[in-house]
Amino acid sequence: MIVESYLYERENGDVKCNTCMHRCKLRNGKWGICRVRRNENGVLKVYNYGLVSSIALDPIEKKPFHNFKPGTRVLSFGSISCNFRCLHCQNYEIAFANLDFPYLRELNPEDILEMTVSRNADGIAWTYNEPSIWHEFALDSSKLVKEKGYFVVYVTNGYMTPEAIDQFRNQLNILDAANVDIKAFNQRFYTKICKAKLDRVLESVEYMHKKGIFLEFTYLIIPEENDSKEEIREFCNWVVGLDKKIPIHFSKFHPDHQMLDKPETPIETIEMAVEIAKDVGVEYVYVGNVWGHKYESTYCPNCGHLIIKREGFYVLKIDLDGNRCPNCGYRQNIIL
Repeated sequence: MIVESYLYERENGDVKCNTCMHRCKLRNGKWGICRVRRNENGVLKVYNYGLVSSIALDPIEKKPFHNFKPGTRVLSFGSISCNFRCLHCQNYEIAFANLDFPYLRELNPEDILEMTVSRNADGIAWTYNEPSIWHEFALDSSKLVKEKGYFVVYVTNGYMTPEAIDQFRNQLNILDAANVDIKAFNQRFYTKICKAKLDRVLESVEYMHKKGIFLEFTYLIIPEENDSKEEIREFCNWVVGLDKKIPIHFSKFHPDHQMLDKPETPIETIEMAVEIAKDVGVEYVYVGNVWGHKYESTYCPNCGHLIIKREGFYVLKIDLDGNRCPNCGYRQNIIL
């Protein structure tokens, strides 16, 4: 199904897309960086409305969310394409796919709601590829799901414009939470690896926080690319300046796509990042892609009491008194 974009401006026959931070300016017949939006005689058309490549019922911890709705099940949807070109992309089969991708099914927003209900999910996640790529479909579907009492989350590279965020947060507050993948904390990495700009990610993230979207961050540590103590400390300082209660997931890198020459992240590097974050003042720090690690679980930032015990993606125990630590009474940044 082809629809008109919800966010663009006309400029003398050209169009300017305002869905993501690239803000592509397109002459007639030209496609955006996302490869799913095209200027057709001064109208910005969206070609991937309802085109679904991936559906799965997941523990929300798999997204990963550890402080938002722990222990719940989320129905996850992905489409095709992306507005980044990450060399290490772990979903490159769909993120680099075009509209002729052979394994697509077309759904409508009512289908998303029906599947959420029939599969006994607690909410939905727009994930696998960049959600803002199909902003219109995600927005329309999320409205229906939210109206029925389910929650909505994004797993995103953080390149949504304020205008796109506003469409999710005005009036109905449709988007509840976002896990933002902060790829690195240096522009060289974003230029070389992602073909994007770090400052625009930070601008978008700060706006999401301002609009009340519950945030968690994932930082995939890649050896010799974004793993220096100085860079990780700078990132953690930025998080604390935004809100020290925002959880950080430091994840282990596995070689993929065009970064097969890179080694896996040493556990020592992951643990170094955890210690830096804790030293800077980040209250919730997690380790990702390391099954059985101590920091899969959640501890009270004030007294260290084990609040949520996890093994991999599975919650084994939640020990909270409302939203407070039962040991010391410290109020937690956790939404049950």
